[in-house]
Amino acid sequence: MLISSLLVFTALSVSNVFAGQVPIVDGVLGGVPTGASVPGETTREALTIAATTPGKLRVTENSGICETTPGVYQASGYGDLTSTKSIWFWFFAARKNPSTAPVALWFNGGPGSSSMIGLFQEHGPCRINNDTKTVSLNPYSWNNEVNMLYIDQPVGVGFSHGDLDVGTSQAAAADVWSFLQIFFKDSRFSKYQPNDLAIWTESYGGHYGPTFAAHILKQNAAIAAGSVSGLKLNLEVLGIGNGLTDPLSQYPGYIEYAASNPYHALVSSSVINTATNAWSSSSGCKAKITTCYNGGSNSVCSSAQSYCNNYILSPLAGNYDVYYVPTRNPDPYPPAISTYLASIRTAAGAEASYVESNSKVYSNFAATGDWMRNSRPDLETVINAGVRTLIFDGDADYIVNYVGVEAMVDALNTQFTATYKQQPWSTYTVEGQAAGQYKNAGTFSYMRVYGAGHEVPAYKYGKLAYGQAASQMFLQTMSKKPLTST
Repeated sequence: MLISSLLVFTALSVSNVFAGQVPIVDGVLGGVPTGASVPGETTREALTIAATTPGKLRVTENSGICETTPGVYQASGYGDLTSTKSIWFWFFAARKNPSTAPVALWFNGGPGSSSMIGLFQEHGPCRINNDTKTVSLNPYSWNNEVNMLYIDQPVGVGFSHGDLDVGTSQAAAADVWSFLQIFFKDSRFSKYQPNDLAIWTESYGGHYGPTFAAHILKQNAAIAAGSVSGLKLNLEVLGIGNGLTDPLSQYPGYIEYAASNPYHALVSSSVINTATNAWSSSSGCKAKITTCYNGGSNSVCSSAQSYCNNYILSPLAGNYDVYYVPTRNPDPYPPAISTYLASIRTAAGAEASYVESNSKVYSNFAATGDWMRNSRPDLETVINAGVRTLIFDGDADYIVNYVGVEAMVDALNTQFTATYKQQPWSTYTVEGQAAGQYKNAGTFSYMRVYGAGHEVPAYKYGKLAYGQAASQMFLQTMSKKPLTST
């Protein structure tokens, strides 16, 4: 998520908001920390670690945590990129036909957020209970028919540990590729390497997803050309929920959504007017993002993030929960996961204390201005390559709202764009219950999900259960089919 929740940032000023995912830096949502510097000299977390095995996995198998369905395999542990960089993963085999099922990677965003959020709050084999100390089996888990691989990245996030030297989405993509090469070379998981591969992500995943997917396609091509050695990965699907991809297209959405959304206005008309001026003035947010896009330096793009979030993103939020606007701050849902993860850390094989949101990782990205760089060209590359792509958004989310996301989708320039724009909206139903609206065009689909906040699979709507609509949407896309009502 655009930095994830509930652990206090040690280096940032953070409000005490339940399930808050964007850091509040000196009172500004998504602000730029003073003194943030681009990663250069290696910064290592203070941690005494076990002996690493560079280029290999260290695994705890069948711990009995979370997935309690009889006979379903799970494994958690580390992929050691180097002697000082270890990425944490948690793998759950599909409950049905795992040997032939596709593999879906899950990444939360931030930048700096743990993918354990998706596992335990959204769509894993179990979900955290309201007591924040126990979990319950999830009947709509995404591993019902898909092998799920949750990855904590960059290093320093979640249970991952080591050198904190990543500050761009492209650098993160290189580490993820290295991890996947280690993972699929391991004898326990090599059998899955030929299977279809998918990337699913959310929030800052609007940057991660396109960048990671484009990097995999590029590496595959280099392997085929003989210029790179490694295992080709059979990337077939990309799914992005509530994603920040193209800030220039998306930031006006904050103004429109704050004024008019399916629930209520978030702020007064005077605040709207002030933000509108901040967007359109000659030295305002639009101009600053445009300069960033046109070859802007790290400092130029970082300055754009600071300005736009100070004068647009942050003030337009009002006093409502920015991840689920029907409620005021603080909203205790989804329940916190840190207490539970501390209780199972040793049994799962984790070496580091759990860090749900790493302030140093966030600062690294803020210093490079990665937030304000445009990931839409990579998304267009992936769509044009024939990768089945789903963009989706919960209509109750402000922080990456559907107004901005739909503007980004409309701005896409792909082989399916003309067809997409001609499509009427269709109602998406699950067992006859309206759950959203959608469009399909070629191998591209978009869906706006009713009643869902920032973490779409964590919510329910109408007569549906928690995560039921998201599960149907996920499985249809994993089957490489257009969205279809049931």
